[in-house]
Amino acid sequence: MSNRPARGATNNATSARFALPAQEMDGDWLDWRETVDGVEPVLRTSVSIERPRTILSRNSSPDIPFDRSINPYRGCEHGCIYCFARPTHAYHDLSPGLDFETILFAKPDAATLLRAELARPGYVAKPIAMGTNTDPYQPIEREWRITRDCIAVLAETNHPLTITTKSDRVVRDIDLLVPMAMQGLVSVTLSVTSLDPVIARTLEPRAPHPEKRLAAVATLAQAGVPVFVSISPVIPAISDHEVEHLIERAAQAGARGAYFLPVRLPHEVAPLFRAWLETHFPDRAGKVMAIVRAVRGGRDNDPGFHSRMRGQGVWGELLATRFALACRRHGIGKGHPRLRCDLFRPPAGAQGELFG
Repeated sequence: MSNRPARGATNNATSARFALPAQEMDGDWLDWRETVDGVEPVLRTSVSIERPRTILSRNSSPDIPFDRSINPYRGCEHGCIYCFARPTHAYHDLSPGLDFETILFAKPDAATLLRAELARPGYVAKPIAMGTNTDPYQPIEREWRITRDCIAVLAETNHPLTITTKSDRVVRDIDLLVPMAMQGLVSVTLSVTSLDPVIARTLEPRAPHPEKRLAAVATLAQAGVPVFVSISPVIPAISDHEVEHLIERAAQAGARGAYFLPVRLPHEVAPLFRAWLETHFPDRAGKVMAIVRAVRGGRDNDPGFHSRMRGQGVWGELLATRFALACRRHGIGKGHPRLRCDLFRPPAGAQGELFG
């Protein structure tokens, strides 16, 4: 099985969960499969416009610290092999593999929809999370600027916001984030899973270099924006040896806190991850999966609330202990600041202002 240059998934398998037909590999797909002089061409990214009726997604999961989120994009060009959002592409008759990384959808009406939702009578402000599904600062944000437009609406209305990203592009919006931070309205988390450029390049092939992300942490911290580092996911026998060093570097950059999760492999992510292991780490693929199953109660994935975020068994306990000791040693905290919700005001011209 060959690997696509600068892509995470090693194949484009379809999902069997929704009884979807297999895609025919014709037209451009055949061009994609053809090789020239034995070298496979780069698989290009396409972006289509999606026009949803609403932009706020709601959840009631007891182990997730937010009840609403915004996803400006569907699919993610970063190509992280472990991404738990990959299975969402299967709902649209697309592969959670290479399709997820290359067939993207942008929602240019997001800011307009957000303004309308915030203006609804009776709307109660609670932190909105961005980056909980696909990355709001993936490469296409450079041209589309949908994330920035949404943040501008939240800044205008004094609405609390949390951002999680793997991209230093978040610093581009520091002009919006600093005033929000001064009012206790925003926190940012940068995800840094490995400092080894080889591991990072295979895990997250189109995400910025880890050093760029740490530089973004330092820039945000110096500007007064509460910033945190996620070393999630920790992958046994691949990146777990870096836990202490990652915490040290996060503290040096000025992060206020850190957190981690053992790797999760829901639905179609598990076979994609196995194929990735066989391609990039064939010498330890069996060992990695054996530890993953030990952490996940004997399965590739544990879907249970709370336990899915912590892991089980001796390995899970050891990882949690190492993480806690490293945080203590480097004076870095856990958890996020409580963002203010009492400053929210409906968008200008909204019905709610008539009764303010």
